[in-house]
Amino acid sequence: MPPAMTDLLDLWVEPGLDGDDQVTVDFLLPTGVYIKMDVSRQSSLQCIKQMLWKQAQGYPLFTLLGEMDSHIFECVNQAAVHEELEDESRRLCDVRPFLPVLRLIARNCGRAERLLDSKIGVLIGKGLHELDALQDQEVKDFRSKMQRISEENMQCVHMMSWGEWLQSCFSPQIEAGPVNGYCDGSEGEVKIIMHYSESRYRPTCTYIRSCLLAQEVPHLTLVHCSVVKAMFEREICTIGGVLAWKASNLPLPLPPKKRGLTVSVFSDALNLFTKETLNLRSPGRVCVCVQVQVRAGLFHGTELLGKVAVSSESSGRSEHVWNKALEFDLSICDIPRMSRLCFAIYAVMDKVKKQKSTKSVCLFKALYPIAWVNTMVFDYRGQMKTGDITLHTWSSFPDELEEMLNPIGTIQTNPYRENATALHVRFPEYSPQPVVFPPFDKVCTLNYDGMQHDIQHKLKEIMERDPLSQLCENEKDLIWTLRYDCRENFPQSLPKLLLSVKWSKHEDMAQLQALLQIWPKLSPRDALELLDFNYPDQYVREYAVNCLQDMSDEELSQYLLQLVQVLRYEPYYDCALTRFLLRRAQANRKIGHFLFWHLRSEMHMPAVCVQFALILEAYCRCSVPHIEVLKKQVEALSKLKAVNELIKLGTIKTKKMKEAQLKDAMMKCLRQTGFIETLSDLHSPLDPQVLLAGVNVERCRYMDSKMKPLWIVYNNKLLVGDTMGIIFKNGDDLRQDMLTLQILRLMDILWKEANLDLRIVPYGCLATGDRTGLIEVVSYSETIANIQKNSSNMAAAAAFNKDALLNWLKDKNPGDALEKAIEEFTLSCAGYCVATYVLGIGDRHSDNIMVRSTGQLFHIDFGHILGNFKSKFGIKRERVPFILTHDFIHVIQQGKTGNTEKFGSFRQNCEDAYLILRKNGNLFITLFALMLTAGLPELTSVKDIQYLKDSLALGKTDEDALKQFRQKFDEALRESWTTKVNWMAHNVAHPS
Repeated sequence: MPPAMTDLLDLWVEPGLDGDDQVTVDFLLPTGVYIKMDVSRQSSLQCIKQMLWKQAQGYPLFTLLGEMDSHIFECVNQAAVHEELEDESRRLCDVRPFLPVLRLIARNCGRAERLLDSKIGVLIGKGLHELDALQDQEVKDFRSKMQRISEENMQCVHMMSWGEWLQSCFSPQIEAGPVNGYCDGSEGEVKIIMHYSESRYRPTCTYIRSCLLAQEVPHLTLVHCSVVKAMFEREICTIGGVLAWKASNLPLPLPPKKRGLTVSVFSDALNLFTKETLNLRSPGRVCVCVQVQVRAGLFHGTELLGKVAVSSESSGRSEHVWNKALEFDLSICDIPRMSRLCFAIYAVMDKVKKQKSTKSVCLFKALYPIAWVNTMVFDYRGQMKTGDITLHTWSSFPDELEEMLNPIGTIQTNPYRENATALHVRFPEYSPQPVVFPPFDKVCTLNYDGMQHDIQHKLKEIMERDPLSQLCENEKDLIWTLRYDCRENFPQSLPKLLLSVKWSKHEDMAQLQALLQIWPKLSPRDALELLDFNYPDQYVREYAVNCLQDMSDEELSQYLLQLVQVLRYEPYYDCALTRFLLRRAQANRKIGHFLFWHLRSEMHMPAVCVQFALILEAYCRCSVPHIEVLKKQVEALSKLKAVNELIKLGTIKTKKMKEAQLKDAMMKCLRQTGFIETLSDLHSPLDPQVLLAGVNVERCRYMDSKMKPLWIVYNNKLLVGDTMGIIFKNGDDLRQDMLTLQILRLMDILWKEANLDLRIVPYGCLATGDRTGLIEVVSYSETIANIQKNSSNMAAAAAFNKDALLNWLKDKNPGDALEKAIEEFTLSCAGYCVATYVLGIGDRHSDNIMVRSTGQLFHIDFGHILGNFKSKFGIKRERVPFILTHDFIHVIQQGKTGNTEKFGSFRQNCEDAYLILRKNGNLFITLFALMLTAGLPELTSVKDIQYLKDSLALGKTDEDALKQFRQKFDEALRESWTTKVNWMAHNVAHPS
């Protein structure tokens, strides 16, 4: 065994610094022979195996090895898990074993299937053997069902014509409406350049419109049908190969299942109390004897069903045993299908408190949370859980937990069992037969409608409240009483009706589920709210997903980020939302692309890693031809991460190394064959319709910030000299930026639907892993800071030069083009003033605001949102509602101080944009609420979303809301000098 390595990172990134491409690898043969050999990091496993085979010929027992193709390599990967390297096209530097040790093992039969499993495991970041090892029947049933569905889908694709395949996988992005007003061509003509070679864009109407808005010439490619047919033939051949070996390896038929006797939950004979016997074992880190208690509560969503049960106090060091029952004042027949049992473990300690008045000392009990865990009362088959269950707990507690219970938390137990406190629970046997929740048709037979009342007062006012408004008990009773009136007159009020249901009464639950069958279909935007954690009922969520069926592919893409996050709220792997997302992803490759990355980026989170891995595996099996495209993207990101770590390592190790030397090392690394092949001809993860051709190594660089982001430049094959750039970040969480940009994109859509185009620039941003991701570089743009500093010799004085921005626009837009650029600036400035105010975007220094040469202003870097403004020494650095400085107004007024007409038009655009967002306030609140469990640093509780409610003045009339906004507008103007002072300080602190 080689000596321990103190810095494993050097093994894979060092070639960029010293040029040595060789690494010494230890090979372990099945014959017991040990061979040490130097190989290239860039070599493929197939090439390494051939070299090893030649070397092994000179060692004893070589003849016992047999055929070379009957062996594969095995290693310990970076996750400290044994991995069989079935895909021998991978390079050693991409495999990245934990140690340079490879073991040669005999290849098992079923090579084609194992190769596919290996590729899927590498692609999703979790080996399928880890899923195979899970002793979970629900996992096995879900995988079996998804494999059956994937085969059916592949058979359907296999029967398609090439035209049907093209429409299915690459459906065109059609945008309704004329292009009048977007072009300056004579007689409304649009200039389009056609190419007869490979292009970085697929031609779509949406693309043409976006080019016209940006005053760019659209570039389309005329592709010969034979090229498309060749792509089609390759994919059909791949699918056919998979279907062929599946058909030749059919599993043995299972014996027919015998249906055992079951007892319905609604049986009167089961009107019992639920009981649990508890036993607690901690990992033994507690060194003192403490008193420990357990609390348990039954929840439906966030609603507590009955009183919380509390155990007695138990003393001990690492093990606590109660052997006593926890009882709930709820009959079995009244437990909802989606109820969950939530546990909290906490220490009870005496604390001393001095009385100020009497100076006496009193003792009181202080509670210190230790861990929490949740589990469903019914399993995925609808059977009530019985017997002994071990729950491995979570130690991180969210803020503001009721009774220290965390119902919104995951129902998955902690996979890191060696460091988790284990809670042993015993569910009693209620009947000799399994107790099951009745099917839907039997639930609805319990529906008996009560007397209808004609009381209509106050109902309209209640229904118009925003989603954050709380309902009192009297209001809930009124809504439930008038539920049929709600269906007729306020169908969009379904969320408030669901919050008014007494879920602890199975009669009310039955009436609600029957009412759902005749409830009008909601619009997709209204139905999104029903996927929140507050609405866990299975039939409600199925109703919501049914409403989403009407979404177009573009609209689904707009809300895909939230739809992936609410998968966390699904207690079972096989659910309506999972099936819906997989079906739409399989039908449209762009949706499949972003579904893959939204799931893949959170595979490091233990609470969802199994659930997301199962969905990713199901997608890959349904879209086998897409695997190679995604695999190349994963490999490219791994290469960029290696370069980034090289830069960080060089900065730490060689502090005296000049920047030029470090950049040379980066260039040398990027020029390696393995890097060039992986990074070239790559479908961009930011937009799968963009083909990144070849890296322009000379123009690549790393940025001078803490995490050393990479600025990667790609050449455009069609336009000589034209480039496009991406920024790779490693060490920064981009999910908050991604959410903010998604909301900006939605605002742009809503404004355009109201015939108000404010020239928003929602550039691409995608989280791809644990604190890693990509950002699109907006071409031909510059920061306000650089524009100001380039016009002044002193960084401190640059922020106060109001002519700098206008002069820069004049330089970029000579002659008549200047008026159009100023119009672009005015419209975009209005849009971002309103957007940054509504979203409470902070840290708006001059390096976070940019301007395109065409005049479009846009903001970047959204690390502070929802009013979380930066402060120093307890003093807020930002004192204005939004950024509107006098140099901005100077541009809007075309450099003329008395041009009140232009400024009045700008102000009117701001007010119109604000009122449009107010009309859609509930949608914004819903989208942020659906992201509460994502773990974003500034979106952790409902209190954070309250900022949106206040900024949009929800609950006020339009007149009062507009008055509030006008006050904020005047405040931004009046206090704009403080922004200039902040910009001056920023310029001095960052002179270059």
